[in-house]
Amino acid sequence: MKLKPSDSPRQPKPLQSPSSIEAAPLDTLKQINLNAAGMDIGDRSIYVCVPAGRDEQSVRVFSTFTADLNALADWLSQCGVKTVAMESTGVYWIAIFQILEARGFEVYLVNAAHIKNVPGKKTDILDCQWIQQLHTYGLLQASFRPDELTCVLRSFVRQRHMLIRNRASHIQHIQKALQQMNLKLTNVLKDITGQTGMSLLRDSLAGVHDPQQLARHRHPCCAKSEAEIAKSLEGDYRAEHLFALRQAVELFDVYTEKLRACEREIEQQLAKFTPQVNQPEQPLPPPTRRVTDRPKNHPLQDIRPALYQMAGVDLTQVDGLDILTVETILSEIGTDMSRWHSVKHFTSWLGLSPQNEKTGGKVIRTRTKKTNNRANGAFRQAAQALTRSKSALGQFYRRMRTKMGAPKAITATAHKLARIVYHMLKYRVPFAAVPPHQDETQSRERAIRQLQRQAERLGVTVVVEPSPQSL
Repeated sequence: MKLKPSDSPRQPKPLQSPSSIEAAPLDTLKQINLNAAGMDIGDRSIYVCVPAGRDEQSVRVFSTFTADLNALADWLSQCGVKTVAMESTGVYWIAIFQILEARGFEVYLVNAAHIKNVPGKKTDILDCQWIQQLHTYGLLQASFRPDELTCVLRSFVRQRHMLIRNRASHIQHIQKALQQMNLKLTNVLKDITGQTGMSLLRDSLAGVHDPQQLARHRHPCCAKSEAEIAKSLEGDYRAEHLFALRQAVELFDVYTEKLRACEREIEQQLAKFTPQVNQPEQPLPPPTRRVTDRPKNHPLQDIRPALYQMAGVDLTQVDGLDILTVETILSEIGTDMSRWHSVKHFTSWLGLSPQNEKTGGKVIRTRTKKTNNRANGAFRQAAQALTRSKSALGQFYRRMRTKMGAPKAITATAHKLARIVYHMLKYRVPFAAVPPHQDETQSRERAIRQLQRQAERLGVTVVVEPSPQSL
């Protein structure tokens, strides 16, 4: 590729005059939801505001007991309220949301950042009145909430994640007790909760402290020899450390049992979804990645067929997405992509697209917004798993990492994965992987076009020579 002077340099575009800029049409502010109510929800009380003239007191306060929540719903019905907007912190909103939704109200759970009041004294009464006023003019947007079946599945999946995190803390307690007894089992075993490690721990707690006898539990697939394992088991078996080890192992077993029970509930919940595909006519595609051993935190039963029936497509065909990642994504976003107007709205809701902030006609900040969206974390985790992938998505991640650094590369790759998932779920089409050599060719062509545009601005010409791979 060479650069040569150009005879006709590109002329800069003339600036637009102020009179040539067209103003965006603005709708006249008018009341849209005439039967709207506003709520400010707390742990002990709920402040509710209805339109003026519907009751002697347009603002009332209710307690958060179930009987009071039913009385609140009755009062809203007497006042002719059809839609309710609520703002809450934590999980205080769930009970009243479900009661009002069951009564037929249109319920809006709004983001607190979208209803900031003017500066001044802040009270719960003013907050509910402000929410009611904004909702009357249609200025509030409801937070995303999937359908009822997906909400139940989401609760089970989040419970499973919580159990895994809590179980991991007790694995650390086991490791601490072993270190206090100077049993260097973690130096010879990759996973002390595997078959070899748990057999050694249970025999040690049963009173067997002979290293040679304990080392006989070595699994044939273990990398270390029996002599090395026996050497690591020579230590000081003090009673207080054995007591701590016993409690840690027992708690680990309890959480493992609860984890299996939660997995069974997830399987039953997945079976309740209407199948989106006829498996005899469209069988489940074979897995793209060969798994020789089941990952530690994966469910015992293969839920890939159930996820395939729920979504209508096999999302595990996408590089970087495994069973647990797909389970998390589907439990958070559901399968109805019509809830978002376009893929841009979807990635914006996930927090994976730039949030451009402009002032004075210039973009001063393009970073993504901070979010605790669990689907966002799942896509980022899948993007990070492509570090050593030989696929086109893996090449894209490494190319972006070289260009922008790892954090931005993870965001860019997660954004690409989110667009792929949106397209697959909306149009029910399987994943068509781009061959790595084709991705390299397309990347080279894009770079050449970018250089040609830059050369045209500088008044030079780009001469493209064939690459060594094409010769």
